[in-house]
Amino acid sequence: MKICVAGAAGAFGIKHLDAVAAIPGIEVVSVVGHGVESIKDLAEKRHIAHWATDLAESLARPDVEAVILSTPTQLHAAQAIACLRAGKHVMVEIPMADNLTDAEELVRVQKETGLVAMAGHTRRFNPSHQWIHNKIVAGELKVQQMDVQTYFFRRSNTNALGKPRSWTDHLLWHHACHTVDLFQYQSGEVASQVRGLQGPKHPELGIAMDMSIGMKTASGAICTLSLSFNNNGPFGTFFRYICDNGTYIARYDDLVDGHEKPIDLSGVAVSKNGIELQDREFFTAIKEGREPNASVAQCLPAMRTLDRIERKLNLED
Repeated sequence: MKICVAGAAGAFGIKHLDAVAAIPGIEVVSVVGHGVESIKDLAEKRHIAHWATDLAESLARPDVEAVILSTPTQLHAAQAIACLRAGKHVMVEIPMADNLTDAEELVRVQKETGLVAMAGHTRRFNPSHQWIHNKIVAGELKVQQMDVQTYFFRRSNTNALGKPRSWTDHLLWHHACHTVDLFQYQSGEVASQVRGLQGPKHPELGIAMDMSIGMKTASGAICTLSLSFNNNGPFGTFFRYICDNGTYIARYDDLVDGHEKPIDLSGVAVSKNGIELQDREFFTAIKEGREPNASVAQCLPAMRTLDRIERKLNLED
C-alpha cells in the first residue's frame, strides 16, 4: 500500500514515519510539509520519492492510496474531507476537528464516500489501555473512576520538540479530546453530565493555560481531568483507573497496579508502540474493507461531549 504523510516534518509526523517503517507492506511515496527546506530535507533523508508543500499535489497522485494527516488542528477537518473527495482513505490525527460542526461534516462525507476515515485516538491502542479494555470486555473490570492529569510546560507556541508552531494548540479540543474519548470508550457510555473550569487566558496565545473537566455517566462512572500548560515538571498524560476489582495507573505504554507493581503487557499486541498499533489498524481496515476502531463515526460522540463542555466554559466566562 502506498501512502502519503502530511505534516511529516512535525513531531507527530516523524512518529508516524517511524511507525510505518515497522509495518510490512506499507510504503511512504509522498510527504507534505509547511516549509520547502524542511520537507525536502526529510524526503531526501528518508528516501521518499515525492515531497510537496501543498496537500493537493499529493492527492492528485494516482499512486497515493491513503493519507495520514499530522497537520495543524485547524486544518484537520477540511484536509480529511479533501482526502475523501480525492478518493483516498484518511487517518487524521487527533482531534478530527476543532468544532462539532466540522466533525459532523467529516462523518457525513465519510459515509457518502464509503472510504476508511479514522481519527488518531492513540489511547485506544496503547497496550496499557488495551489491557484495561480487554478486562472490561471480559467482564473482569468495571471503571468506577478515572483520574487523569495532562501536563505540559508550554508558555510559548512550541511543539513537542520545542520548535515554533505555525498554529496554536488547545487544551480542550486537542489534549482533553484524548481523555474524553477514552473515558467514554472504556465505560461504554456517553457522559450524561459534564462540567468545565478554566483559568485565565494567555495574553498572546489567547487560550486557557489551565483547565479542569468533570464527567459522569448514567451508570455512575466519573472522570476528573486536570490539564495545564503551566506545569514545570514531568510532562505527559497519566491515567489512574479506579475499578471495582483493582486500581491501575497507565503511563503511555506502561501499566502498573495501585501499588506500582508492573503489569505484563507482552501478550496484548504485536508492538508496544501505540502509534504503530493505531497505524496498523488503519491499514488493516483498508485491506479488509471494514470500519476501523476509532473511525470518525465512532469518535464523534467525544466531539459532541467536547462541544457541551465548551458551551459550559463559555457560560462561565
